[in-house]
Amino acid sequence: MQKIRVLIVDDHTLVRQGIRALLSLTENIEIVGEASDGNEAIIKTEQLKPDIVLMDLAMQHMGGLEATRRIRTEFPSTRVIALTQYDDSEYVIPVIEAGARGFVTKMASTMELASAIQAVYRGESYLSTAAATALVEICQMKKGSEGESDSYQILSDREKEILKLIAEGYTAREIADTLFISQKTVEWYKTNLMNKLNIHNTAGLIRYAIRKRIVTL
Repeated sequence: MQKIRVLIVDDHTLVRQGIRALLSLTENIEIVGEASDGNEAIIKTEQLKPDIVLMDLAMQHMGGLEATRRIRTEFPSTRVIALTQYDDSEYVIPVIEAGARGFVTKMASTMELASAIQAVYRGESYLSTAAATALVEICQMKKGSEGESDSYQILSDREKEILKLIAEGYTAREIADTLFISQKTVEWYKTNLMNKLNIHNTAGLIRYAIRKRIVTL
């Protein structure tokens, strides 16, 4: 039986080891390597040529969304499954648009994760129940946003840049590192964004970015 070659990407060693131990019990899955961030994921994908990459989203140096885009472009035969602690609707569309063929939360059972790997390997897509529900919510939200004034135009270039990074799942620390500014400055811009858009939390900013299609392929 041909085994499905899997690369695990997560910035927590214990998480990687746990996933490896659990999936090793599945007969047709072989863990060929591990990576601790997006940069290493790209290098390991080139070296090991896995069939499937299990990709965490929130990591230092390069996040999972950017790494997924790169892998989709540079290694089209390798398919990505987002394996994340986030099950909010705000994260689903960016992940899918980045090129992931599956979305599974870390609360999933080993059986569900194995099923996702097998389905994506066959050329299918796999969404957890939370992700499927989120897609419905987003479609309904999109319809309700028709006629919204073009408030995006009042934002500065830097505010637009930070809004996009927030929508892609970057933390304040990661945004600060990416833009070479302090974390305090990021928080200041975030507060300005909320005031200008009359939005009161991060989830609202992400929903706004999705409605405006600021996060795209």
